[in-house]
Amino acid sequence: MEPRAAVVLDAWAMMAWLEDEPSADHVEEAVRTTRPIASWINLGEVAYNRARRVGWDVAVVETEAFAATITAELPDEKLVLAAARFKAAGRLSYADAFAAATAERHDAPLLTGDPELVALDGRIRVIDLRG
Repeated sequence: MEPRAAVVLDAWAMMAWLEDEPSADHVEEAVRTTRPIASWINLGEVAYNRARRVGWDVAVVETEAFAATITAELPDEKLVLAAARFKAAGRLSYADAFAAATAERHDAPLLTGDPELVALDGRIRVIDLRG
């Protein structure tokens, strides 16, 4: 069976999965049925957020384990400039701009619950995980 088209995960979605929040089921489904994509910038955001809760060593293990289940991409020059364009146009964090640029690059929907990214629906495809 061929996997469905990929989706892009931002840090909000990955944190929901790691912390077993209500929207974790949607992220789990994406991991099971597609090969989600995430920028290493957003994985870094997950690492520092988790480090505040569980300590650095555990956060690194969790982040690397999660990265192994998805397609984790290092940013290149074109992605950096695309993220800068998103950042310049709106009230996004720079890390969120990488999630948006990654979704745009792959023409794939972005799974998130971050209101600033949800507001980009129409410019990129967004799946709001907040229910």
